[in-house]
Amino acid sequence: MIRDKLSSDNKILEKLHDLAFQNEKEFHGCAQSLLAAVQDVLGMADESVFKCATGLAGGIGISTKGTCGALIGGVMFLNLRYGRERKNISDPERIRFKSYQLARRLQQKFIQEYGSPICHEIQEKIFGRSYKLYDPAEFEEFERAGGHDDKCTEVVGKAARWVGEIFLKEEA
Repeated sequence: MIRDKLSSDNKILEKLHDLAFQNEKEFHGCAQSLLAAVQDVLGMADESVFKCATGLAGGIGISTKGTCGALIGGVMFLNLRYGRERKNISDPERIRFKSYQLARRLQQKFIQEYGSPICHEIQEKIFGRSYKLYDPAEFEEFERAGGHDDKCTEVVGKAARWVGEIFLKEEA
């Protein structure tokens, strides 16, 4: 039984990785690419949450100065399940602290893997330099360097897997 659960969980995690990777490769936008994958595989699809993630790509507004959009999208998904609700904003149960803990856990995965949760620092780790994605010439260089072939696609794929690991552990 445990082996069946592990096999099932591994299939889910692999599917999360592969779908998020493919979304980033085909459609771009790390936050939305991750969200679409985790929403499709784990459930809890919410069009408003997906739409709100539009401007979070590339360190917010493709500036690369902010937090990786895949991390932000992952936190958004986890909060969709475990966050406090507006009707209970006073939060006497302290639900928000569970969300904080899960967000830190996901952020730690980024720090362990890439040394940072910041887009341009992740780029420096995986490309050897960072790109100004809002600059058309730099974006073209980013693409030629594999940005949407195997670099940021892999960041998004791994992030989706990590979100899945956290989610599955919490749901166990």
